[in-house]
Amino acid sequence: MLSRTAENLFWMARYLERAESTARLIEMGRRMAMLPGGGLREWQSVIRTTGADAWFAARGAASEAAIIHGLLLDAGNPASVHACLTRARANGRAIRTALTQEMWEALNDGWRRLENLDEQSARRDLPTLLDWVKARAATFRGSAETGMLRHDGYDFLRLGGLIERADMTLRLLNVKYFVLLPETEVVGGGRDHHQWASVLYALSATRAYHHVYKGDYAPWKIADFLLLNPIFPRSVAFCYGQICACLDRLERRYGQRHDCHDTAHDALRRLESQDIAAVIRDGLHETVNQYIARTARLSDQIAAAYHF
Repeated sequence: MLSRTAENLFWMARYLERAESTARLIEMGRRMAMLPGGGLREWQSVIRTTGADAWFAARGAASEAAIIHGLLLDAGNPASVHACLTRARANGRAIRTALTQEMWEALNDGWRRLENLDEQSARRDLPTLLDWVKARAATFRGSAETGMLRHDGYDFLRLGGLIERADMTLRLLNVKYFVLLPETEVVGGGRDHHQWASVLYALSATRAYHHVYKGDYAPWKIADFLLLNPIFPRSVAFCYGQICACLDRLERRYGQRHDCHDTAHDALRRLESQDIAAVIRDGLHETVNQYIARTARLSDQIAAAYHF
């Protein structure tokens, strides 16, 4: 496979996953801001999770309306849904023949929908718009799973989506724990039931979490579920397990092993051997930051190994 094709598949998946994640975060911010005691602090946590702090600070966007516009519609914000969908489509268009018809239709259908929306219309139709973004991403993934050959292109596509998903789960966990939980409160002290439940909601994890922990929303249990659970599809451990599987297949196909293989497998071994009590004792914030840095390094190593 040409390196530029691998690069386009990798980043197309990352941008599409990012668009969906941002839509989920907007939905979470909107729900939490309506609760007693909510407000701009909730939106600030959303901004921090997307990594767009500097972009919003430079523009002085301090109202809910301005934040929603910046996260959803503003093509100048690299983290906005509009920007991510546009870049995902541009990557897909560059490698049109590498996609199935259904994948291209899912990527292309209504891609201009956000382009001509004004702020008032977007806020009025916000739930519908966010559902549309999530549906686009789900349709694309379903089309890839049922119609794409299991060759190296599929693995590069999966790698991009999995790395983005792991990174977003880590960032959300970090922001909710470190920013919203008061520094003076003992971990697990009972504050922020709704805050922690909102994390599960943003990741479509509420029902799956209930099957494991029966509705006990203790912070350390949610951290355990999102960080170390090996069978929940948005947990960091699950993402790294799948990343390793993709890299192992690429290693067998090309007969080469690179730094990215060692980084991914080392991270997976750590995740499989850790327990949440040790993570909390060592510092959840510090642990999550380490995995955020490791995930960023892994992305760079994959690009270097496969020449993009």
